[in-house]
Amino acid sequence: MSGELPVHGHSDRISELLDAASGDLAVGELESAVEKYRRCTELDPEGFDGWHALGMTLMKTGRYPEAIEAGLQATQLRPNDQLAWSSLSMFYVRNHQIPEAESAGTKARILSWGAKIAPEQPGISPGNQVTA
Repeated sequence: MSGELPVHGHSDRISELLDAASGDLAVGELESAVEKYRRCTELDPEGFDGWHALGMTLMKTGRYPEAIEAGLQATQLRPNDQLAWSSLSMFYVRNHQIPEAESAGTKARILSWGAKIAPEQPGISPGNQVTA
């Protein structure tokens, strides 16, 4: 499933790359998927979907430190996303970083209860504070 995709608008290109990478992933072409997801993150560094999918695919290839980096980026982009924290916890477990895994898992549980990790207000830097 390699080959150049047609270039349309910026968001169209990213959407096409995400779709193509997902197709590669579905048929087991993990390295091709990693390349496409990386390209998505280059084109859209603020794109959560690209970072999250890159982390999951890197985990499947056994590249846990790289998966952790992608997972951290995803949690920075969406600090209140339960799936992002759950995935990051899994990446840490696979890399035998149990304290970090437990911390990320705790954040996922907090979010599952309806609390927030960081305020969702423009201009406020996400931190580790928890609000009810």
